[in-house]
Amino acid sequence: MDLGIAGKTALVTGASAGIGRGIALALAAEGVRLAVTARRRERLESLAQEAGAKMAIIECDFMQEGAAQRIAQAALAALGSVDILVNNAGGSRPFKIDASEAQWEEALTLNFTRQRQLAHALLEQMMARNWGRIVNITGKSEPEGVNGAFAAKAAMHAWAKGLSREVGKHGITVNSIPPGRILSEQIERNYTPEFRAWQSEHEIPVGEYGKPEDIANLVCFLASPRARYITGAVIPVDGGLRRYQF
Repeated sequence: MDLGIAGKTALVTGASAGIGRGIALALAAEGVRLAVTARRRERLESLAQEAGAKMAIIECDFMQEGAAQRIAQAALAALGSVDILVNNAGGSRPFKIDASEAQWEEALTLNFTRQRQLAHALLEQMMARNWGRIVNITGKSEPEGVNGAFAAKAAMHAWAKGLSREVGKHGITVNSIPPGRILSEQIERNYTPEFRAWQSEHEIPVGEYGKPEDIANLVCFLASPRARYITGAVIPVDGGLRRYQF
């Protein structure tokens, strides 16, 4: 299927490893011109080498004040425009119930505030061209306990739904993808091979953990003109792990 995104421009955050890296590779394979950002420049350089494509590399700490504006400006300077924004940066933040305000602030900034700021920094130029795609990589809606990332991702879903209603008339769609168990450095660090094998057999209907390309395939479709009528949606990619029906 020709997705019709060759020649489009995209910014992918958190692109140095795991899901973000897989998304960048898939978009590059479709002929999208890319700006990629993360803290580890050497990882971004190896990503560009693996993709066999020229990429604008933006080394930036997402947590620094003004990071979203600096990233947006750098991407626009390198690409001329940003048609597609993939908000992928983030990370789990499990807390105890007596977590400090600083812990909560850090979790919300990393998993919601910067993504919102980045999208709004790029909206005006999308609206001027009457075309844009915002895809947020979020998180599940079944928290096992107190986790700052879960609260932030819920905010992402609500913000994205509201934003989609405001910008649809400008040809811009806004969607969210909560991943299930997708193989990555973080997953391998946090879960033993034995647990992953048990969960694959007992809790995931398709019988295995996913791969970054399983997320990337949906991102490419949502970023394309073929997905013009899909917006404000939350679409899990989890092999059937979650039990909620919508």
